[in-house]
Amino acid sequence: MATNSSIVHSNTSLKFQGYDRLVEGIKKLLVEARRQAARSVHAIATASYWEVGRRIVKFEQKGARRAAYGEELLARLSKDLTQRLGRGYGLSHIKTMRQFYLTYPSPWNRQSLIGQRGQSQKSQSVIGELKDKAAHPNHADLALLAKGFPLSWTHYARLLRVSNIYARAFYEQEALRGGWSIRQLDRQIGSQFYERTALSRNKAKMLTKGVRSKPSDAVTPEEEIKDPYILEFLGLKDEYSESDLEEALIGHLETFLLELGGGFTFVARQKRLRIGDEWYRVDLVFFHRKLRCLVLVDLKLKPFTHADAGQMHLYLNYAKERWCYPDENPPVGLILTTEKDEAVAHYALKDLPNKVLASRYKTTLPPEAQLAKEIQSTKLALVTRRAIGRLGKRKG
Repeated sequence: MATNSSIVHSNTSLKFQGYDRLVEGIKKLLVEARRQAARSVHAIATASYWEVGRRIVKFEQKGARRAAYGEELLARLSKDLTQRLGRGYGLSHIKTMRQFYLTYPSPWNRQSLIGQRGQSQKSQSVIGELKDKAAHPNHADLALLAKGFPLSWTHYARLLRVSNIYARAFYEQEALRGGWSIRQLDRQIGSQFYERTALSRNKAKMLTKGVRSKPSDAVTPEEEIKDPYILEFLGLKDEYSESDLEEALIGHLETFLLELGGGFTFVARQKRLRIGDEWYRVDLVFFHRKLRCLVLVDLKLKPFTHADAGQMHLYLNYAKERWCYPDENPPVGLILTTEKDEAVAHYALKDLPNKVLASRYKTTLPPEAQLAKEIQSTKLALVTRRAIGRLGKRKG
């Protein structure tokens, strides 16, 4: 019996030898598959938006009258597409699509960049196909068009905001050559990498340095597919938070405000807004029945800064213009920040039209100290509960 038992154990060990390598290999395969799937969606979205831009421009060019009413045309198109397809077709986005085509009227020019990466023969083949398709402009082959735009739509939307055509071409080439994520591209543009390289005596060294990425530049496959542009393109909801703790705090805050009995009515959670080509989120949006105004709540797991106040006023101006009805009072913002053992609540009442209204807001809304205390005690309870849970798992 002892001999048979040892034989079975030996066979089991042999059977699972190299199992860890198997699991790791499969994990890498699936992660890469997710990344490629995300990139495929990005590529098709980019091709689609280029084609939308092309059709808009061609429609405008059919008559001087249409060109003269270009802004009116885009606004009407935005409204109609939104009614038929849902979000993602705001006026600014439609304008970006049109600008994209005007900036890159020939997809095969993008292929010259791929040729620089040692794929010239394949590039020439694709260029030929694209030129053939150009003879039949009403029958867009999106998969083929996608080959002409090797970067994601998010990359191109960011590049379009670079006014200097030489700088834009430089960033596009370097993003392709270095495989830059959108975060790395945004960082390099923000740090004026093009201008610094142009002024440098050792340009080769600067370019080599620019290729190096930082840990903060990394984008996971999940983040790639959750890109707001892509979620809109696919018609998917965008409901997620940056951390479990933040999500739990927002959930508790929502319940707490609704249970106060002060007239709060829930409107939205993680409400997204786009200002220009930048995306923002408002954690919670309520309507206060007594004050007859929207209340925008923003939670941050860090100390309060002037930048937080500036961002909230940006939200309020947007909400006043886009979300409020004519008979409502101006919206008010609530900023909640928390770190370590402190919490701060701050109402943004700066832009209210008069002191009487501001005073009414202050006396009707929950005291800032009460909100800060609630958030801090909730955070402490959540952190403690998590720590106890981890301790229990270790003992088990």
